[in-house]
Amino acid sequence: HFVHNLIHEEDEMEDNRLQNVGEQGHMALLGHSLAAYISVLDKEQLRKLTTRILSDTTLWLCRLFRYENGSAYLHEDNRDGLVKVCRLIINARYEEYASEGYSVFRSKQPVIYQSASCRPGLGQHLCSQLGLPLSSLCTVPCNTIFGSQHQMDVALLDKLIKEDLEAEKLPLLLIANAGTPGAGHTDKLGRMKDLCDQYNMWFHVEGVNLATLALSDVTSAVMAATRSDSVTLTPGQWLGLPAVTAVTLYRYEDPALSLAAGLTSSQPVEKLRALPLWLSLQYLGHNGIVQKIKDATSLVSFCVQAKQMRHNILVVGGSSSGGSVEGYCAGEKEVLDSFNRWLGEQLVQLVPTSGVEVVEFEDEGTYIRFSPLLTAAALGTQQQDIEHMVKRLMELVPVMSSTVSLRQDFREETHRHAASLRYVEKLSWPGLGAVRYQPQEAEGLHESRRKQELEKLNAELLKKLQDLDSDIMFSSGPEFETEDDCIFIGMVTEDVDVSELVETIATLGKEIEESGRLLENMTEVVRKGIMEAELQLQRANEEKLMEEGMLRQLPLVGSVLNWFSPVQSSIKGTTFNLAAGSLDSTEVIYSTKAQASRLSLQDTPTSSSKRLQGMIIHCCCAPL
Repeated sequence: HFVHNLIHEEDEMEDNRLQNVGEQGHMALLGHSLAAYISVLDKEQLRKLTTRILSDTTLWLCRLFRYENGSAYLHEDNRDGLVKVCRLIINARYEEYASEGYSVFRSKQPVIYQSASCRPGLGQHLCSQLGLPLSSLCTVPCNTIFGSQHQMDVALLDKLIKEDLEAEKLPLLLIANAGTPGAGHTDKLGRMKDLCDQYNMWFHVEGVNLATLALSDVTSAVMAATRSDSVTLTPGQWLGLPAVTAVTLYRYEDPALSLAAGLTSSQPVEKLRALPLWLSLQYLGHNGIVQKIKDATSLVSFCVQAKQMRHNILVVGGSSSGGSVEGYCAGEKEVLDSFNRWLGEQLVQLVPTSGVEVVEFEDEGTYIRFSPLLTAAALGTQQQDIEHMVKRLMELVPVMSSTVSLRQDFREETHRHAASLRYVEKLSWPGLGAVRYQPQEAEGLHESRRKQELEKLNAELLKKLQDLDSDIMFSSGPEFETEDDCIFIGMVTEDVDVSELVETIATLGKEIEESGRLLENMTEVVRKGIMEAELQLQRANEEKLMEEGMLRQLPLVGSVLNWFSPVQSSIKGTTFNLAAGSLDSTEVIYSTKAQASRLSLQDTPTSSSKRLQGMIIHCCCAPL
């Protein structure tokens, strides 16, 4: 109960339920509980049981993913296996490393080669954990002319290795991708393995496409990974198993060096890491595991259908290849990135079980990635989810296309109304554009007053636009927007009349401006009238004092004098004419009313009490 409160104490209003992990997920979670209970067994029983569990898990994984004669190291951090492999290679290539430590690197500095498309920060993590300088890390660029732009340039790799050898460095390790983290592309593993054999380098492969090794039909590009010296697998992601460790399979015959590198352990409790995966693999069985991976890969074909149905929809996922944004200038590229980002966010919101996500590439820009091998098992993605996503794409893409094509028209129409409207360049806004109502009269105001007036005017204009009966979305922009006086127009369909839209914005802004000016003038008139009335009241009080004398102003004495000798005051009442903005005497008003009253009395008989009542009302109102 205490843990439950800790989870929900800051978000009580949100529905934070646990992920629906399914039966195979519960089996993996059960493995963690069982591991804790098993750890208290007798040492001999514990040793036998953990050895059996680890050996079974290793055998099943090697058979499942076609990695013969391999050993397994299970680890929580999916980078930790590669760190241990690097330590194994260092111990193997530097014979005196165990006794002399890092001083052995002075003679020959080790070099680790990685692709420019590898996991961000992977090379830096390796150097940090191994105590190597960053100069030991060589990032090989991807292809620029031939082949995929996400594959390592093998010819350039060969050249870099030769240069390092000439500089008396030691090429130690090559990290290749069977499915890059961004676009899912597979390096030319066969040629890279040949280079490693040529230069006596360790060859390590990782990536999501390694999951397809469990299928009967495997591409030759991925099959080449079975020749590598080590691979890192993430079966938890592929099979939808929560809290399951990653696995690094490797081939090395010296158990002493494997122990020194940390790839094996003499502690039985360490081997219990395999228990959740051991239970899950038995629960799913060979056919169940293959079927899950097959279902995930088959979902890609539905996205390919979407690409065929609409030529301007680009799907990047699995081993699918992407395009580029060559030919676009920097501003256009940023606009397209913002629209693709919006499309991805809409798909995530509308079809959350699809597993799509927005990814950023340094050269190509923003893409929507669909990688079912990483998401389908956990989210339970089905064919109908992909069909729903394709349907949503068919709805959203035409709106995006029409909005992109009308952005320039909106800019030009706004410039035609330059007297009152200002076009605001917002390349990161996924919509028709941004505009500010800014009349020329505001240019002469002080900067702070001008900004305040513009913010107030545009806020009222935005409210009026939002009240219109229209499908167009008007807003104040994204949350991180710094300008407060802009009106952002969202997506529009192709039938929108841009000139009419801009004219409507300008007209409404003009109406608000004029009504505000009238109110401002009226306020100024009332203010001046009140000041004049205060002056007249002050003069009237002074005249009253001079006319009646000081004694009549005393409360008790004045009442007695007024009773014995009433005074007829000569001070007249005044009225404020709001339309004319002037103070007038009430004498004319009451004389007119008196005449009207006499005419009324002649025409209509009334009682004396009513006549007296009318006279009293006029007398009481006159001093006001």
